[in-house]
Amino acid sequence: MIRALVITVSNRASAGIYEDKSGPLLAELLRVDAGCEVEGPVVVPDGAPVEAALRDGVSGGYDVIVTTGGTGLTPMDLTPEMTARVISREIPGIAEAIRLANRERVPTSVLSRGLAGQAGDTLIVNLPGSSGGVRDGVAVLAPILRHAVDQIRGGDHPR
Repeated sequence: MIRALVITVSNRASAGIYEDKSGPLLAELLRVDAGCEVEGPVVVPDGAPVEAALRDGVSGGYDVIVTTGGTGLTPMDLTPEMTARVISREIPGIAEAIRLANRERVPTSVLSRGLAGQAGDTLIVNLPGSSGGVRDGVAVLAPILRHAVDQIRGGDHPR
């Protein structure tokens, strides 16, 4: 079973201004579509708390940490920068596929700056903060997740 942690990055949701909707959706999709055992969402404001939450998740031994939010172009969207501080190896194909997943219907999806990478034995993937972005991201992630986790653990390629 793949252990997953969901982190919602939202200044307003973390302050109680509105309810987190993308985090619970992400957790449910990871359970149902990817067969993960999911904890969270942990809701944090953008910036240094994202880095801290990611480091806690890596230390906690999660196989995958998926964030939602903080990947846009506003000055407060710092999730990719915080993720870059934690990962040791970037996996650009995952982030590229997520940006392109629904580009025809949502042209602005290419503006997401989310990263994907490896930190120790943990895969970290940033998704946009919208419900649609979460759905598109999990649609890309679910079919490759088991293989990616196996590879990070040192598994061989199936023949």
